[in-house]
Amino acid sequence: MANLASLPQRNVECFSLLGGPLHKMGRRLGLVRGTNTVRLGLALGVGLWLIVVILDLLGGPTDQLFALTVVGGHARLLLVIPLFFMCETWVDPLMTGFIGAIASAGLVPPGARAALNAEVTRANRRADAWWPEAVWLSVAILLEVAGSSLGMYGTTGVYDPSRTRETLSTFMYFRVGVTLFRFLVFRWTWKLVLWYWFIWRVSRLDLRLIPGHPDRDGGLGGIEAVHERFSLLVAAYSILHCASLAESIAAGTLVVGATIYSWVAMVLLVDAVLFICPLLVFTDKLWASRTMGLARYQSLAARYATEFEARWADGTVPEGAPLLGTSDIQSMADLDHTVKDVKEMRWITVSPRMLTMMTVAGIGPFLPLLLFKYPVADLAQKFLSKLIGL
Repeated sequence: MANLASLPQRNVECFSLLGGPLHKMGRRLGLVRGTNTVRLGLALGVGLWLIVVILDLLGGPTDQLFALTVVGGHARLLLVIPLFFMCETWVDPLMTGFIGAIASAGLVPPGARAALNAEVTRANRRADAWWPEAVWLSVAILLEVAGSSLGMYGTTGVYDPSRTRETLSTFMYFRVGVTLFRFLVFRWTWKLVLWYWFIWRVSRLDLRLIPGHPDRDGGLGGIEAVHERFSLLVAAYSILHCASLAESIAAGTLVVGATIYSWVAMVLLVDAVLFICPLLVFTDKLWASRTMGLARYQSLAARYATEFEARWADGTVPEGAPLLGTSDIQSMADLDHTVKDVKEMRWITVSPRMLTMMTVAGIGPFLPLLLFKYPVADLAQKFLSKLIGL
């Protein structure tokens, strides 16, 4: 911990992963206000999409502009890029709130508060540094120059001169749009790395979890809210893959079938690795807290039950004493509820609600692919047949 003492201390309420050159540029342009960066995402994504469409309209035939074979390009600019910024807008305040909550609730004892402040300062400094974005932009440019598609399906992931005619619109999309998109993917990857490194460092502190806390997570339930908001990233990832698969199906290079189901399974697996597995860093602390809590609360419950029975069942209380409104009975019920909370304490900070949101965000965008196998007319006919019994 000697190196932590050398860092300037910052209050935990200042924790934020917003920052960097792009964020500062958005502030100067008035596109970023407070923690809201959605306008910046719309300016980059929708703004660039409008430029591409206008250039294509001015350049000549536009019969392929809205074809299924290029739907991935529209999805990247119109949906995925804005979702990146919407996610950081929703997630960052909850990250700040989570860190502030565990400090104010006493989960981080006074002796570990300096270490937590130092980790907050370190994370903020790295998030606000200029060099990560410079590196990711350089990598994105090199990938575009090399013509790498990063193993993606679809026709709009990389420029192919044998398939696409070089025009101002294709130049703007492939040379600028795809490069920007990759840069933003790398930028979000860096943010996730910073966040996971930070919560790992927090998990190594001498945390004082609360076994009987109603959130069933020892007081760490706030981190579930953070990862629930990551469902926007899950949706963006699924939209990208769905659009790329749709391009390949429309181009005739991929057949609807088992390949799609394997991609859905792969996306769900990647989502679990990215957004659920990192929460395992608190498992040892949660398990130890549950074990200790069960021992303490069961001992307390046994003592209370013994004294309760001695007073109310063995005749210590005078016969005819009123039972209604007795605090002893209410306390017995409250203690029983607390013991149940301890028994139901989770060993990983993942709730059914979070799993449901992640699953829906991961699978939902793939549903339109069913239209390749079951056209709308056929689906409507089958629905009506079931409805009227014909």
